[in-house]
Parts: sequence; C-alpha cells; structure tokens
Amino acid sequence: MSSRRSTLTRREFTAAVGALGPLAMTARIAASQPGTGGPIGPLSPSVLPPGIRSRYVDNVNGLRLHVLEAGYQTPGRPGILLIHGFPELAYSWRKIMGPLAAAGYHVFAPDMRGYGRTSPTPVNYDDDLRPYGTVNRLKDMLALVSAMGHRSLPAVFGHDQGSPLAGWCALARPDIFRSVVMMSAPFGGAPTLTFNTANVPTAPAPAGNPNAIYDELAKLSPPRKHYQRYYQTREANTNMWSSKQGMLAFFRAYYHAKSADWQQNKPQPLAARTAAEWAKLPRYYVMDLDKGMAEQVAVDMPTAAEIAANKWLPDAELAVYAEEYGRTGFQGGLNGYRGAPGGEDLQLFAGKTLDVPSSFISGKQDWGTYQNPGSLERLEKQITTKYRGTHLLDGAGHWVQQEQSAALSALLLEFIKKETR
Repeated sequence: MSSRRSTLTRREFTAAVGALGPLAMTARIAASQPGTGGPIGPLSPSVLPPGIRSRYVDNVNGLRLHVLEAGYQTPGRPGILLIHGFPELAYSWRKIMGPLAAAGYHVFAPDMRGYGRTSPTPVNYDDDLRPYGTVNRLKDMLALVSAMGHRSLPAVFGHDQGSPLAGWCALARPDIFRSVVMMSAPFGGAPTLTFNTANVPTAPAPAGNPNAIYDELAKLSPPRKHYQRYYQTREANTNMWSSKQGMLAFFRAYYHAKSADWQQNKPQPLAARTAAEWAKLPRYYVMDLDKGMAEQVAVDMPTAAEIAANKWLPDAELAVYAEEYGRTGFQGGLNGYRGAPGGEDLQLFAGKTLDVPSSFISGKQDWGTYQNPGSLERLEKQITTKYRGTHLLDGAGHWVQQEQSAALSALLLEFIKKETR
C-alpha cells in the first residue's frame, strides 16, 4: 500500500472545501499539519459539540490512544465507555456524549486500534493481525479504563464491531464493566467445548465445506458475495480508499444506504443461514460478485435535495470521516473482519454467560439486527442471564447513535439509572 496517496487529491479537496466552507478547511488543517513532520494533533474543537474535548492517552496497551471525552470537568464521576464500529470513529458518539455527561457521567470514546488518530498512518494488509484479535482489543479497553482513573464503570456501550467487544468486556470482566448495551450487531457469546467425550465416545462430525454458502452465493443469478468475506480481501481497502467518486461521496452513499433514509431498508428476520435467505439482504451486505463496495453503494447515492435535507449527518460532519479515512485508509478497521491468531484463547471463557444487566438497541430499519439468523434470540434467551430488553428505534437504520441520538440517549440513561441506582 506504500504507493497509495495519503491525502485527498487537490480536486477532491477543493470540491469539498467549496461545498463546506471554512469548517472543512479548519478540520483539514488540524488533521494534516503538512510539512511539520510531527505527530498528528487532536481534533479541532470547531468540529466537536460544546463540552467534548479531543485528547491523547499514552501507554494504553502499547498505544497512544486518541479519545473524545465529556464530563471531565468534575472529578470522581462514574464513567461510561463508548466503543465504535466500522467505518466509524470516536466521533460517531458525539451526539450522545453531551446528554450522558449532563446526567452526571464521565464519558469517553476512543478511536479504536487501527482507526483515526489512534493509528494516524495507514495500516498495511500484511501487518501482523494478532494486535487486532478480541483478547488484545479487550486489553486495550481495560487499560484505557484504568488510565482514565476508573476502577470500574457502571456501563459500557458498543455499536457495530464495538457491540460484540462491549459484550466481551462485560462477560470477561463483570467486576469492571457492570452493565452493557450492545447496538446493531448481536453479541454471539462465548465459545463452547465438547462435553463428556472421555466417557461417551462420539463419532467425529463429518467434514464440512466452510465455503459452501459463499459458493452458493456465487451461483445465484446475479452472482453475489458476502460483504464480510469481501472485507477480508486485499483489494477491499484500495477499492474504498481510491473510490472513483472520492471519499466524501463514498461516505455519503455508504451512510445513506445503511440508514433509514434509504426507503428500501425494511428488515425482517431470516429463516436460516442459507444463500437463498442471505440473498434477501440489501447489496451493501450481500454484494454483486463483480463489484467492490465503492461501486456497490454508488448506485444508491442520494440526490442533492436528500443531502440538503439530512439533519443527522450534514456535509460538514461527514467531512470529518472523509478526512480521517482519507489519511489512514480502511485497513485498520478491515483487520477486524479477518480473524486474528490467538482467537482460541477465548475458550478460557467457554460456556460462560453474560451475567450483568444487558440490553440490545438497534434501528428499526437496520438489517444488522437480522443478518445472522437467530443471533438476537440467542442473545436474549441463552447468552445473557440479566437481559433487560430489546429496543428497535423507528427512524434509524444502522447508525442509530447518529440518526436518533435523542431517543437513544433517553433509552441509555433510563437503562443505566435503573441498573446502577
């Protein structure tokens, strides 16, 4: 990836600045600091809501972690950790940090390992995957909590890729993470081990083809492929980072297609994990076989009128994502889809349930709730022992903490106050 440009082209940047005005220029200058050769600085206060600051925390499991923080003015407040997903940033939590801080909490959200200003230079496809494994990312979160001055937290909230990690935080260390809300991606729970095989010999399971469902997707008409498999490929990063439409337009189409603004998002449970059922998923999940993600979402680019009407992600805020990913690329986040050596260490928790108060929240128009058939039901009935309910917010697709931030903030505060009083 060394030949990949590290900034927007002059044409892309000029177009963005012309459309966005001084705010985009401010974000650009704060991000790149061209010619200094020094480390990247914090986010400019001009792109953050009042009361939120951007800072760095050193020596967090070997990282210099970039963190957004609210409610820091008053020492001794109980803390809340917010864990983002892909392709997101700590910035994705900006709309709920203020309400949580106003309720008396110290709220902090990191750019996760491989993302944003925590990993300000591009991650390469051939880099070691072990740091991106669940166990090491759990260590990242434990180290951050301690570095921020907390022995334990009343709650951890996670979205998308951050949802299962939040679940792991609470399952592995319930003494530190005393409740959990998972959003948009149901947590799959701890692995299982074979049982009593020393006394009751069992025939080995027939060898299966782990690629069978993907082979079946490729045989559909038209041929399809699953986005998570695509995200494991070398070309995925280059496709999105070098998208022909430019970073700003790519993010606009991607975020639009997975939101409630895209009228075709009408999710429903899938009957089984089969190619025929997966084919019901929108093409940002089960893609056309011959397309990359940049080409896939381009067909759903909203109109100029739709963009102007968007209140939950105006262009000035979207430009923050375009600038950050324009500098770093996507590989740091994509590594989370590739599986890391050492995943078998999670067998330490085999059979363990999630035993702190738990809830799941998603957008009513979010297919992420159902893309893995039966996963929500398992979370509700098998994985958790203190489940407090499922909430699907109307008017939100996948980006629930941005699309319906007020409704989500109210739900989170109701949950945490009830469970920690």
